[in-house]
Order: sequence, then C-alpha cells, then structure tokens
Amino acid sequence: MRIGLVGAGRMGRPMASRLMAAGHDVTVLTRRPQAREAAAADGLTRSGTVAETVRDADVVFVVVLTDEQVRSVCLGPEGALAAMRPGATLVQHTTSDPATARLLVEAGAEHGIRVLDAALSGGPHDIAAGRLTLWIGGDESVLDDVRPLLATYASPVLWVGPPGNGQRVKLVNNALFVAQVGLVIDAVRLAGSLGIEERTVLDAVRHGSGASRALDVVARGGSVAAVAERLADLMSKDVAVVREVARGAGADLGIIGAVLASDAVEKQVLEPAAVPEKP
Repeated sequence: MRIGLVGAGRMGRPMASRLMAAGHDVTVLTRRPQAREAAAADGLTRSGTVAETVRDADVVFVVVLTDEQVRSVCLGPEGALAAMRPGATLVQHTTSDPATARLLVEAGAEHGIRVLDAALSGGPHDIAAGRLTLWIGGDESVLDDVRPLLATYASPVLWVGPPGNGQRVKLVNNALFVAQVGLVIDAVRLAGSLGIEERTVLDAVRHGSGASRALDVVARGGSVAAVAERLADLMSKDVAVVREVARGAGADLGIIGAVLASDAVEKQVLEPAAVPEKP
C-alpha cells in the first residue's frame, strides 16, 4: 500500500521502517536536513510538505508530539484531511484530547476520509519488536481494513469503542502508570526506613504480588531517579493532559489524583521535566 507518515521522529521512524520492511511504499515528511538524510539512508521516500506526503496515500499515519500539532497538520485548507484523496484512511497516534478525535472524524467525513483514533502504549523498542499496544476508537469496519498494516508493528490492537475512546483509555492508562510510579517511590522510601536498599527491593518485589509494569520499568532503569530523568517530559505532558480532560469532563480523579498531586510524584517524577538541561 502507499503510506504517508507525518511525524517521523522517535516513534514514527521505527513505524516507517516496519511498514517498509513489510513491502509498503512509505513517504515521510522530513523538513530538517538531518531528518532527510536519515530517511534517505533508510530508503524512505521523503517529502517537504504535508500535502505532498499524504495526497497519494492509501493510509496516512500521524505521529506528532502534541494535540496542537495534530490539529495543525490535519485540519484546515493546508491540512492532511484536505489533501488526502477520498476513500483514504487517517490513523492518528498522538496522545491528545478526545475532542480532537471527534473533530478529525467530522472533518474527515466532509472530505470522504476515514479516521481512526489510535492511541498507543509502548516505546520504539516495542515498535521494533512488533508489540506496541494500540487502543482504537472509531468505526470497527475501518479498523478491520487497516488491521494488517497496524499488525506490522503492534500487538495487541484493541477496539475500544467510538472516536475519542482510544484517547480516553490512553489517558486512564497514563494516569495509572504515573500514579504507580509514585507508589513505587513511596515503596522505596518505606523499604529504606526498614533498612533495605533501593536496588534490592526493586529487584525483589518485581517477582511478588506487588509487581506492576511501572515497578518493572523503574527496576530495569536501576532507580527512581534514573527513570524520572528519562521519562519526566513524557509523564509531565501526559499528566497535564489527564488533568485538563478530567476537568473538562467534570470527572473526579479520586485516589489516582491524590497520588499524582503527592510530593512523591510532583517533586521526584514531574519536576525533573521543568529543570532546563545544562549547556
């Protein structure tokens, strides 16, 4: 199939590589010279504009960073939906407000474009291994049509209901993950007060009933501080989106909200994202 990919960065590039390895013709949007050179080295077709990237594509993937970027590259007269050919499909992977998913579906319908809200969980290593998790909101028949494409880099691929539900599940997942990291921090504090070193308790509890994906991530990172340094930007962005969406929906974050607002999370998980890098 002919694929257009907008956002060939940390997550988009390995997706493009997997799709190309599966025999698809992949065109990626590359505006920076370094990105163009890297894409050329990988044998990918490069383009310099959104319209050029998407106009001949059967399926377009959007893997940018923020909700604002999603709206910018997808909507309006210069956006992907206006440039795509009728009957094509847009798969939106970026973590964003569920309302954006509905906007894309409505705008897509005006142009004859099918849209899937395809929230994801995992990292580049999961894409490379073909085990990225996808939560899909939208028309299930559209998902059935593109499932073979998604299966080149994702498993499981789970349908979770109407447009926006993919993002809602992702936001709940992210809130729970960061809260669990906060609980791991407090578990390490408790272990220290009992005379157990951080490395020892992390390695031990991974094999017990207190294990979780968050604990495993921290244990593999070696310490809470190491994981916070590596993931603080992503976790801070996700928590901000969770709070904004919950506030807009009038939803109570409950115990999860209390953990997210705790000193353990605010000071040891989220604050590192606000500290500027040293020159």
